[in-house]
Amino acid sequence: MSALTTIGLPVALGIIMFGLGMSLTPGDFTRVLKQPKAVIVALLCQLVLLPLICFGLVLAFQLPPVLAVGMMMLAASPGGTTANLYSHLFRGDVALNISLTAVNSVIAVFTLPLITNLAILYFNPFDDQLGLQWAKTIEVFAIVLLPVALGMIVRRFWPRFATAMNKPVRIASVVILVVVIVGAVAQNWALLLENFGRLSLITIVFCLISLTIGYFAPRLAKVGRRQSIASSFEIGIHNATLAIVIAQTVLGSVELSLPAAVYGVLMFFIAFAFGFLIRDRSTGADAAAEPTGPIDDAAESAPR
Repeated sequence: MSALTTIGLPVALGIIMFGLGMSLTPGDFTRVLKQPKAVIVALLCQLVLLPLICFGLVLAFQLPPVLAVGMMMLAASPGGTTANLYSHLFRGDVALNISLTAVNSVIAVFTLPLITNLAILYFNPFDDQLGLQWAKTIEVFAIVLLPVALGMIVRRFWPRFATAMNKPVRIASVVILVVVIVGAVAQNWALLLENFGRLSLITIVFCLISLTIGYFAPRLAKVGRRQSIASSFEIGIHNATLAIVIAQTVLGSVELSLPAAVYGVLMFFIAFAFGFLIRDRSTGADAAAEPTGPIDDAAESAPR
């Protein structure tokens, strides 16, 4: 692997997570207590249901062991910050997205290594070498939470700076990420091309299932429509960058990162199309009749 991936990818993810931290306050964590049903349903779907569904898909599609573990790692990744943008575009509860991303990013420090290790233990892609051992789990903690914590500190003590830097940091993270991913794709083009056909169908199916469960599970639990839209994008738009960084820099496997790479491209188009379907059902009289709650009110002032 080149310095482009071993250095560039962690830097890009660090900037993304730092930007997330600058958009968070302690209230984003405590707000979940005001409307616990929406949060509990979304987290159960994200942390329990999706890994089980992904495991079933991996077996059904008979993926090779390394790609199977890559899919499970993707399923264990928390929601991406892009979910906030999609939720805003399609009239979801943005504040709920922010709270879910905050809570899920913390929980993922523990669940992502756990699910990844169970997948490695089951599929055995590395010749009996367990992947995310304790020292590497610490690396996951550093990659995920330290930039977020730093961003929250900046937001707490220098709020004007955090507000002014919000847009530049987002632009910088996107630019760096695009450059790094394009470079990584160019270097591993043959490997990606060889596996794209095998991975495209399972990633499309998994994305559609994630979005659908994310929307309809809360609706069945009598959660509000705006919260259900937010949940759909939070569950359907995974932090593929995190999965790629852990696969390539922590576990040292480019092939392991391929499912996340393919998913990371396709999910934006699928989520955009899916957003129009659920947005149509949340306009007009239905939207006017939708009850508002603490999270709804907070959404109006939440950073976008």
